[in-house]
Parts: sequence; structure tokens; C-alpha cells
Amino acid sequence: MAQLRQDYDKFLALETEVLVVGPENEKAFLNYWQKNDLPFTGLPDPTHMVLKLYGQEVNLFKFGRMPAQVAIDKNGMARYAHYGHDATDIPTNAEILELLRTMNEGVHVS
Repeated sequence: MAQLRQDYDKFLALETEVLVVGPENEKAFLNYWQKNDLPFTGLPDPTHMVLKLYGQEVNLFKFGRMPAQVAIDKNGMARYAHYGHDATDIPTNAEILELLRTMNEGVHVS
């Protein structure tokens, strides 16, 4: 999440909001957000409801949830999904920002 914080202003400049979904309960999530002064929105998902909707993998041999990034356009359509194979399999901010630039060029809000 530190990676996202570093370029958060660049995401905002592309009219993109960052939402991080995690398995912790509300209290643990709030404590983490406050301790790390994260500027974007966090959504606790202890029942894994969002995880299931987006098909995020859980692998107990790799300590839980595998990373997943989903880009949703202004019309609510999921236009990109990356499902990591391990905790380090995360696209760079530069890759995601370029994807968003391309994605935003072709979106007409209805």
C-alpha cells in the first residue's frame, strides 16, 4: 500500500480513486489506516464478500489472499484485472497509471 501512497496524487490527476479491500475487521483496518496515514479509502472485508465477487484467490500455503488489482471505469465496468501468483506479484504504479490513461481515453460516461 505504500506503493499506492507514493503516487496517489497521480491517480487523482487521472480522476481515479484508489480503494483497498482487506480481510481484517473494521477496527483492525481503521487502526492500520490511521497508523500508516493512508490517503485513500480502505474497505474491511472480513466475510470475504468482495473477495468472492471479484474472484480473488486465497492460498493458505502462501499466507492468505493473493494480490489482485481491478480497474473499474466510470461506467462501473471492470476493464482490467490482475491476479497475483504470490505476495510480490503486483503491477507497478507506472503500469497501472498507463493503463488508466489508455482506459480513460476510450470511456464515455453514460
